[in-house]
Amino acid sequence: MTDVYIYDHVRTPRGKGKADGALHEITPVNLAAQMLGALRDRNSLDTALVEDVFLGCVVPVGEQGGNIARVAALVADYDNSVPGVQVNRYCGSGLEAVNFAAAKVGAGQIDLAIGGGVESMSRVPMGSDGGAMALDPQVTFKMYFVMQGVSADLLATKCGFTREQCDAYAVESQKRAAAAWAKGYFNKSVVPVKDILGLPVLDKDETIRPDVTLESLAGMKPAFLEMGTQYGFDGVALQKYPELESIIHMHHAGNSSGIVDGASAVLVGNQEIGQRLGLKPRARIRSIATVGSEPTLMLDAPSIASLKALKKAGMSVADIGLWELNEAFASVVLCLMERLNVPHDRINVNGGAIAMGHPLGATGGMILGTLLDEMERRNVGTGLVTLCEAAGMGTATIIELV
Repeated sequence: MTDVYIYDHVRTPRGKGKADGALHEITPVNLAAQMLGALRDRNSLDTALVEDVFLGCVVPVGEQGGNIARVAALVADYDNSVPGVQVNRYCGSGLEAVNFAAAKVGAGQIDLAIGGGVESMSRVPMGSDGGAMALDPQVTFKMYFVMQGVSADLLATKCGFTREQCDAYAVESQKRAAAAWAKGYFNKSVVPVKDILGLPVLDKDETIRPDVTLESLAGMKPAFLEMGTQYGFDGVALQKYPELESIIHMHHAGNSSGIVDGASAVLVGNQEIGQRLGLKPRARIRSIATVGSEPTLMLDAPSIASLKALKKAGMSVADIGLWELNEAFASVVLCLMERLNVPHDRINVNGGAIAMGHPLGATGGMILGTLLDEMERRNVGTGLVTLCEAAGMGTATIIELV
């Protein structure tokens, strides 16, 4: 296998995923196209040398439908020879898109590719694509399907986490994200989004709330209590996990990931193409792993995927200097920290999706870039990025500085 290097990455700021959000007026194709254009311009790329574009998109319908990667590349004025493919690994789609690009490069099939993702949650609401998992009674019965928020509460209950622990984690995420922005840690890679006239509409993540406190979060009602009790999802989960007496509902909007719009793009290639184009490699992709886990509990797969990626790399948990785990829900991060004994000062050190939001298909590419930037800033040699995914899956990628 050929070594695969990360040469650059960019992301949009995350905009509130509602009609009054700053990025609502920007179509998903244009969100992605602006990031592809930024990656080209920052690296003076001859786009005819880009051999594929992989973009994650979790709800690929309507104006996000079709093959948004190919269309975005054309809108970004990439050479007509550049193909594209849309990737859906649920919340891990953006990271998996980078992994797919890396796998092609590593296999020697191509030299240079882009991975990343896009999601406009204000324009194409989550769940618009339907799917048998949630809508076909035969499938839902077989899978013991529950809504993901109920899975988060199930995970917290099963692991013995408290509402106070989840809220405390959320407060820290907000503080870390606000501090990272104040210190300019994201400036290197966040590209302001512009409107059709070329005027900037957003240059900073829109949903950070540094004034959040434990006291303010304590007043929020559990978001998935009614869903679990009135719609029967608690009963389904307890059939799967009869050892539990009940499910304690503790997640709410303040300790769960925010709904936002955004896009990301990561440039990967082999050593030869980098030398040819005068690009300096920033990191090497050392190992990749994707796993399945029990689909009712759904959200515990990041620890399993991380251990698999570590085994493939011949590494241990102690060998990883920094961790980045998508903050889908507070319990997801608490679970990995507990299972793998990862200290809080080495994971999500600049906050995460609880503060900045989770633009489903784009997040994986975003947090991979966040990890790389922080590794460079601290001169930490190794990092691991991972995400939980619907239907019980998880993806993890290990990178090392060059």
